[in-house]
Amino acid sequence: MASFAQFGNDLYTGRRQINFIGRRRLWYAISAVLLVVAATGVFGRGLNFGLEFTGGAELKVRGVQNTQDYDTRAEDTVRKATGTDDNLIITKIGDSDIRVQTEKLGSGTAADNDKVATALAQEFGVSPRNVDSQFIGPSWGDTVTKKSIQSLIWFLALLSVVLAIYFRTWKMSLAAIIAVLHDLFFTVGIYALAGFEISPATMIGFLTILGYSIYDTVVIFDKVRENTHEAFATGQRNYDQAANYAVNQTVVRSINTTVIGLLPIAAVLVVGFTMLGAGTLLDLSLSLFIGIAVGAYSSIFIATPLLTDLRRGEPSIKELARRAKAYQVSQRSALTEANTPKAGPGESASGVVEPERAAAAAAARATRTKKRETHPLARLDRDDK
Repeated sequence: MASFAQFGNDLYTGRRQINFIGRRRLWYAISAVLLVVAATGVFGRGLNFGLEFTGGAELKVRGVQNTQDYDTRAEDTVRKATGTDDNLIITKIGDSDIRVQTEKLGSGTAADNDKVATALAQEFGVSPRNVDSQFIGPSWGDTVTKKSIQSLIWFLALLSVVLAIYFRTWKMSLAAIIAVLHDLFFTVGIYALAGFEISPATMIGFLTILGYSIYDTVVIFDKVRENTHEAFATGQRNYDQAANYAVNQTVVRSINTTVIGLLPIAAVLVVGFTMLGAGTLLDLSLSLFIGIAVGAYSSIFIATPLLTDLRRGEPSIKELARRAKAYQVSQRSALTEANTPKAGPGESASGVVEPERAAAAAAARATRTKKRETHPLARLDRDDK
C-alpha cells in the first residue's frame, strides 16, 4: 500500500508520468475492438429481454422444502397440466423458491394459469396460497422501454447543457457524452454476448451507470481546466501536456474510487449468485459492476484524449503550443548547460520538470543573464586599474 501511495504521489508531482495522451491511438484501437465485439452481441445474438418486456406468465412457488431436480419436476408438471413445455424458463431463487416463466401457459387463459399453479403446489408439497401467479402483457414492456429511452435522451440533453456551461466549452461536453455512450453501449453489449437477462432492474442499472461514468470524467476535466489556466498563464506546457498531467494527477483517485465502489457491489453479486439466485438485486448489481468498471476506463483512456483531439485545432491552443515549444527549447538548452541528470519521464509527456533539474536550469539562466549584463569594455576598464 505504501508503494502504491508513493506511486500516486510521484504521478501527482510529476516525478513519474504515464503518457496517456501520447498513446491515445492505442486506447482508441482497444475501444474500437471492444465496441465491435459489443456490437456483434447486440446486433448479432441480440438482447435477452425478460418476461417484463416480452410478456407472458410467471409462477413463483414459495417455501419449497425439497428442491432436488426442481427444474425437471416443474417442467413435467407444466407439460402434464397444459400439454406443452415450450419456452419454459425455470430458476431457483434463494434456497426455497422456484420460479417458472413462459411466454404462454396452455391457451393463455386464467384457468390454465390456475391449473398449473395448483399442479405445482401439489408437486412441491406446498399450499396453493404459496404459489404466486401473474400474467404480464407485452404492452407494459413497451412502455418501460420507451420511458427508459426518454429518460436517457433527457439525461444526455441536460448533461450536455450543464457541462457546456460549467466548463465554458461545448467540446468538453461532447467528449464526456461520447465517453458515457461508450460505457452504456459496451455494457449492453456484454449483456448480449453473455445472454444475461434484461429486466426492469437492469434498465435502472444502465441508467445509474451514466451517473458514475460522468462523475469520474468531470473530476478529470476539472483538473484539465485548472492545468490549462496555468499553462495559458505561464506558457510552459501545451494543451496536450496539461491534459496528460491532469490525468496523471487524478488516475490514482479514480482507481481508488472505482475499487471502493466495486467492492460492495461484488459482495452483493457473490451473495446473489451463491445464495439468493436470480432477482432484482442480482440484475441491478451486475449491470452496476460492469458499468462502473467500464466507466473508469473511459474516463481515463477515452474522454480526455478525445478532448485534446477536439481542441487541438483551436487558434488559442495552437498559440499555446508555440509558446510552450519556445519555452521548452530554452529550458532544454539551460539544462544542457547545467549538465543536469537525464530528463524525467514527465518532461515530454506532461511538461513537468523535476525540482532538482528546474533549480539547475534556473541557475544556468541566471548565470547566462549575469554574463550578458557585464559589457566587455567594462572588464577592460577594470583591468587597466
